[in-house]
Amino acid sequence: MIRNPKPIDIAFLISLLLASIIGTVTFFISEWEFVNTVIIFTLCFGLSFFLFFYTLEFFIYRKIKLIYKTIHSLKTQKYDAILKNFDWDKDPISEMNKEVIKWARDNKMEIDQLKKLADFRKEFLGNVSHELKTPIFNIQGYIHTLLDGAMEDPSVKIRFLEKAAKSADRLSDLVADLLAISQLESGELTMEKERFDITSMVKDVYEQLSNSKVNLLIKEGCNEPFYVFADKYRIRQVLVNLISNSIKYGNQNGTTTAAFYDMDENILIEIADNGSGIEQEHLNRIFERFYRIDKSRTKEGKEGGTGLGLSIVKHIIEAHQQTINVRSNLGEGTTFGFTLQKA
Repeated sequence: MIRNPKPIDIAFLISLLLASIIGTVTFFISEWEFVNTVIIFTLCFGLSFFLFFYTLEFFIYRKIKLIYKTIHSLKTQKYDAILKNFDWDKDPISEMNKEVIKWARDNKMEIDQLKKLADFRKEFLGNVSHELKTPIFNIQGYIHTLLDGAMEDPSVKIRFLEKAAKSADRLSDLVADLLAISQLESGELTMEKERFDITSMVKDVYEQLSNSKVNLLIKEGCNEPFYVFADKYRIRQVLVNLISNSIKYGNQNGTTTAAFYDMDENILIEIADNGSGIEQEHLNRIFERFYRIDKSRTKEGKEGGTGLGLSIVKHIIEAHQQTINVRSNLGEGTTFGFTLQKA
């Protein structure tokens, strides 16, 4: 049995079968001689073969070839190159079947991806609008209150101006973070790498963020130089974000502990706290832009950050061709870990 028959194979087999049937019937029901039967068989085979082959080749097979060419031209927009390089000795019916299946699968994947991007854009625009709305409305409210007569009271004037300035700073931070993410995603923001001691940098960040609420520690055995090759300014951003988050969401008199591990080619840095932890359902999404965890991890009555910090952290680490991960248990704490190239 021919697996992928061509038109000539199909025409030959059908003609042979038809001629054999007619020849056999003619031989048994007539008194014609054997020679006449052979002549009828030959004429029937020749005529059938010509008709079947002509029909398959010119009315079906070539139409399929044209469809096949059209599919390729629509898929790649390189019509001339495909026609020039394609091997037409292959069975185009089989090849077309494969191409149509692949084309349909690729189209479905593309449509699904476009739907996801559309949903992402919709969610992103909604989040940006919400984040911008709060500080803008605050600034408007404070300024209009002052213009309506509150400026006559010096204490009210100073308090409202300070609040308006705070909202303006928040707005500025949000725009700066959006710009940073855009540059990181587009590759416009290049990493200026240098050799530095990550342990020393963590200590500097500890000194900058130290407060009475959380004890900032370095794990026993890790209080020694660990040199990495990375963008010093951007990695400081990463550490400030992770450590400040651990303080913000940590327990009173809790701890934030930094640890360093030599992984041959890389250095693993971990920032761990013993705070309230994060539910497992949120762990896969905390690096998304503007993603908010439940209210138990937000500071009541106070404005949070821009909602872009962890997304920027992830982009910075990935721009170094490294990885970042998080693990957490509710009520036990959270650990962020990322790697950097060892110097």
